[in-house]
Amino acid sequence: MRPRRATLVALIASALGLVFAAYSTYDYAQQLDRQVHAVHCSFIPGAPVSSDADNACKAALFSPYSAIFRATYWGGVPISLFGLGAFAFFIGFAVYLRLGDRRLPRSAYPTFVALTLGPLAVSVLMLTISLTHLHALCKLCVGIYVSSLILAVSAFLGMRSHAREAETAGNGRALGVWTPIAALLALGISVLAPALVYVASLPEYRPLLDKCGKLATMSDPHHGLLKIPTARPTRAVVLFEDPLCPTCKAFHERLVDEGIFEQLDVTMAMFPLDSECNWMLDRALHPGACVLAKAVICGGNAKARAVLEWAYDQQDSLRELGKKGAAALTAKVSERWGQEIASCVTGKQVDIQLNQELHFAASNHIPVSTPQMFLGDERICDEDTDLGLKYTLAQLAPEVLP
Repeated sequence: MRPRRATLVALIASALGLVFAAYSTYDYAQQLDRQVHAVHCSFIPGAPVSSDADNACKAALFSPYSAIFRATYWGGVPISLFGLGAFAFFIGFAVYLRLGDRRLPRSAYPTFVALTLGPLAVSVLMLTISLTHLHALCKLCVGIYVSSLILAVSAFLGMRSHAREAETAGNGRALGVWTPIAALLALGISVLAPALVYVASLPEYRPLLDKCGKLATMSDPHHGLLKIPTARPTRAVVLFEDPLCPTCKAFHERLVDEGIFEQLDVTMAMFPLDSECNWMLDRALHPGACVLAKAVICGGNAKARAVLEWAYDQQDSLRELGKKGAAALTAKVSERWGQEIASCVTGKQVDIQLNQELHFAASNHIPVSTPQMFLGDERICDEDTDLGLKYTLAQLAPEVLP
């Protein structure tokens, strides 16, 4: 591949990376109004946003790996923002190489190659995280990974062919010391500038964190709520969760992955969004959630967390079983947790305890949605349980952050 053709490929790869990073950053910034928005999730730049309630791009966006400095800024600073600046720089460098052609200093192409290894290394790291932690591949992210790979390969091929042409032409230019230094400085400015502008533009979120209400009563006269043992309980929280709620699953995993859950003194109430047992609903949003909520309760304080996390891990298959009726789910519970818990699920005592937990929710005027988190008696706003979780806890309960 001739140098000019290689730089053209590098230019196109950089432009595509810029587009994918721009859409990813735009989707992230959309959430800063504390509302949940649809996101782009396509290999085709400019494709409409995805209307799916759950997709890999949304999972990546709301994961703890999508941004840094989350405890300092609400939502943190998205990683894609640094990619945006980096790809803009490589577009400029590719244009410089293409226009300079044989007049370039000998260090120009080696510098270009060396700098492209940065985005490639970050892409490999993020791909590994996606495969090992998120178990899903975001299409926008894959677009960035592939763009980084093509950029690095085309830069390397351009360097080789440029060196051959320079040798044939007898080009004996000395190494240009200024090129690596100037290029590295320009890359640093390009990467950091968008992030600095982003941080300077963020609104003040602190006054909004404690405006979502409080528990009317902390009293649990029937002792029906579950106490979940944790390693280092330092701050009391009350959680309302539904075993078949995808948002509850993501929220629970976020607390665990960020090391927060083990710092909480957890009181948990089951709040299944299933009209089979929840008299606050006129239809089942999550059919089968009643059976699994009872299974969690039947696990007692010692096993409740394990049963709940099993339900979250197997949520997709359990949701399908839930559509077939309570008997199919109960059989699955028996298969995994034994006949003792399965018998408890069909007993009268667990019906009473679940009803007590629902009455506790009703007495506190809990919105009919999950998850709900109360720090002491202070309700954490729904919008602060995802992107803003770490910032919110840093402001209201810094002792629970590891």
